[in-house]
Amino acid sequence: MTTNVAANAEILRVFTASIRPSSVKPRATLSIVRGCTFNCLSWGFPLLSAPATSKSVVFSMSKESDSTSADGAGGLTYKDAGVDIDAGSELVRRIAQMAPGIGGFGGLFPLGDSYLVAGTDGVGTKLKLAFETGIHETIGIDLVAMSVNDIVTSGAKPLFFLDYFATSCLDVDLAEKVIKGIVDGCQQSDCTLLGGETAEMPDFYADGEYDLSGFAVGIVKKDSLIDGKNIDAGDALIGLPSSGVHSNGFSLVRRVLARSGLSLMDKLPGEGITLGEALMAPTVIYVKQVLDLISKGGVKGIAHITGGGFTDNIPRVFPKGLGAVIYNSSWDVPTVFKWIQEAGRIEDAEMRRTFNMGIGMVLIVTGEASLRLLEDGHYKAFRIGEVLRGKGVSYN
Repeated sequence: MTTNVAANAEILRVFTASIRPSSVKPRATLSIVRGCTFNCLSWGFPLLSAPATSKSVVFSMSKESDSTSADGAGGLTYKDAGVDIDAGSELVRRIAQMAPGIGGFGGLFPLGDSYLVAGTDGVGTKLKLAFETGIHETIGIDLVAMSVNDIVTSGAKPLFFLDYFATSCLDVDLAEKVIKGIVDGCQQSDCTLLGGETAEMPDFYADGEYDLSGFAVGIVKKDSLIDGKNIDAGDALIGLPSSGVHSNGFSLVRRVLARSGLSLMDKLPGEGITLGEALMAPTVIYVKQVLDLISKGGVKGIAHITGGGFTDNIPRVFPKGLGAVIYNSSWDVPTVFKWIQEAGRIEDAEMRRTFNMGIGMVLIVTGEASLRLLEDGHYKAFRIGEVLRGKGVSYN
């Protein structure tokens, strides 16, 4: 057991693990350790040190910032809204020089005949909309989704999830709503909410606001790892539909909303729901669906479509010398994206590099597997493109 001393109030939530090392004796009931204002007591597992030969490491940068740059008279861009994807990519490149292996959707840690696969993420400035709409019950689903969807791209089954909830003044009722969403997300992905940290930091956040981070760990047999190395020209791109914007691009969404003159209570044009309801739709958790599709065979690579859209995320799983073409008319783009593009006068290329455009996960599969998957009809899916010799992503 360790004792942490801090000037700010912290509450450490430690849940009894379903699987422990032999040095930790199991308890019959849920164990929750809470510290007082200045002293936090915690226990944990013995530390595991990663060897220099670790397979790979994952680095996830914060999605969005709140720059107040002017809109300008033309169409909006993500950079106008304060998010520079190129700068983020440059930071990852520099970090990769210090920690080789960074760049995948999940970090791989060798463990016997398996890999532990880890991922971490937040929900960006979608939190701003949660504060404005008062919809806190589903933001925890988003939090879980962003990490477990990343690690399942390696074929890993999520094992457990940890969360971090930070606020200036703890509102217990509000925090309970958020945590219930996290529990829901863990149930959807069949993983355990193992623990988390609740940090109360006076004067750091505005009243009623909070921030979230999530961390997921899964496992996959080494001989079952999905790493994209055997992807070849002619393989098919299968897209799984999203529920909407998911949890990326909200700095641009909020800028578009301000320009449009509409409020979150106004109806989404052409739909029977409000803009707030459409934008706050929780991120789809693809874990069970993707693992089932992998079990049927023929899956060579998987890309989680988050910040960077198709343009930046699909090439991450390709071997050198390969690119892809996306068939623009192969699925119906949801109304919310059409409204965002029209209201913000956003160029096609910017939309494709910022949003998922209605496809939240892309599987690269053999031609035979694509026919089987589409004919099966068990899951809603679209053949959205194919792998070509070349580089990058083109649109046809």
